[in-house]
Amino acid sequence: MTEGRTSQPPERHRGPVTLRRDSIPLSTADQRLLDSHLRGEWKTKDAWRALRILSEFVEGFDTLADLPPSVSVFGSARSKPDSPEWKLGEDLGAALARAGYAVITGGGPGVMEAANKGAAEAGGLSVGLGIELPFEQGLNEWVELGIDFRYFFARKTMFVKYAQAFVVLPGGFGTLDELFEAVTLVQTKKVTRFPVVLMGTAYWQGLVDWIRDTMQVDGKIGPEDLNLLFLTDDVDEAVRHIVKAGEEDVEAASARRTAREASG
Repeated sequence: MTEGRTSQPPERHRGPVTLRRDSIPLSTADQRLLDSHLRGEWKTKDAWRALRILSEFVEGFDTLADLPPSVSVFGSARSKPDSPEWKLGEDLGAALARAGYAVITGGGPGVMEAANKGAAEAGGLSVGLGIELPFEQGLNEWVELGIDFRYFFARKTMFVKYAQAFVVLPGGFGTLDELFEAVTLVQTKKVTRFPVVLMGTAYWQGLVDWIRDTMQVDGKIGPEDLNLLFLTDDVDEAVRHIVKAGEEDVEAASARRTAREASG
């Protein structure tokens, strides 16, 4: 985050709209949509919300349709430039860019900014998918292609649809939300051949141990589900894992085409 940004007035992005100072509402679009006390609003407002939600999908699909192969990177917005995960995020962004991937983040500060910075400085495409939040800072300065969303679910669709992999660095609840949504989509085969990489063994090892020793032992997941996560501290190893999965995906698609042609 640049020093100049700290002196700017508070602002909030609502799709294409930027609000500052007294124009900033007390609640976000997601809060109003999900507030059970406002259920009666569907008669007058929810139909219009549906159109707004549709517009976010249209805008996202249209803006991101021509992206090159991409990787979504997640991690804490609170990480400082002198933290180990910041350096890891910056190195990862650069390595992914050199491997030919665009880097997609939530567009915020911390690990997201580090990954965007690494990608941009390495000559790659740096993408940020922002979200309206009460404490939002706006897209970081390293985002070259950015979209601001009102609704989490529209934004989350874009993270998955336009990525060939997820890389998850140390983070909080939002990071865990993205992690487990991705793992669930892979487990239920809603997406296939989609690597999910955890970077930072000291941070994630306890979670991985709990998944193995509690969830799997208790029969809540199968033994094969332990293979859905790839844990490493090595940036090059993470990129190799993603590249290999992509190559296997191409080979599998080619084999399916050959089988169809042979049967036809």
